[in-house]
Amino acid sequence: MTSWEQNPPIPAAPSGPQVADDLSWSDLTAALAAGWRDFVAMPRFGLFFGGVYVLAGIAIGWFTVSGGELTWLIPAIAGFPLVAPFIAVGLYEASRRRAAGQSLTWRAVLGALKGHDDDQILSMGVIVFVAFSFWMIVAHAIFAVFMAESGMSASGKGGLLAPFLTPSGLAMLAVGSAVGAVMAFAFYAMTVISLPLLVDRKVDFLTAIIASLKTVRSNFTVMLGWAAIIAILLFVAMLPGFLGLLVALPVLGHATWHLYVRVVD
Repeated sequence: MTSWEQNPPIPAAPSGPQVADDLSWSDLTAALAAGWRDFVAMPRFGLFFGGVYVLAGIAIGWFTVSGGELTWLIPAIAGFPLVAPFIAVGLYEASRRRAAGQSLTWRAVLGALKGHDDDQILSMGVIVFVAFSFWMIVAHAIFAVFMAESGMSASGKGGLLAPFLTPSGLAMLAVGSAVGAVMAFAFYAMTVISLPLLVDRKVDFLTAIIASLKTVRSNFTVMLGWAAIIAILLFVAMLPGFLGLLVALPVLGHATWHLYVRVVD
């Protein structure tokens, strides 16, 4: 028996998909344009998933206000965009099917949540839920540190916004915004490419997360710009009673798919 047979080489672990390191600003505009075309071509899917997102936002706002838990309202609204990538999984599948010329049925699009029957996308859903819960805990702790004596009340003097205009309130908003921005970007870096990748290919969620982080690291300026575009559009869309999300969410979801295709292909 040869030494090779006695000690065969250990197969190299798969490195995951190769990702582009040459993204440009024009890729972002091209992705947005393609996302808009997808939304216009198949609005039923975009309006459905956007509607789910809108109803979830309204429900969060109603439960926090009606339950007298106003101290949770701003953290909930600020952290609400964290769940957008998971809501958009069906939009990724719709864009993939349209580009491939495959049938666009509700069963196929909604079935994207199952992934490739390996629970990898559902595992990412658990990560999304944990991230949102962790943000709520951190945000409420920051609020408690700065605003413990504020006595939040919509009927108080100056209204609901008055406590935020005090020195303590402004300090809380500054610290909370900084911490939230760091957490949101870290979560964005983990999910921006990983979720479309899990829809497209049979890989495990750790491999998908690594590919997403690698993409952000290799194209940091452009991907930071994409994060800013997403944050600004979602924030503006939430202002009119969350209704702007009916358009903003699906367009951004479809656009993210096209950006993913540019990254991996």
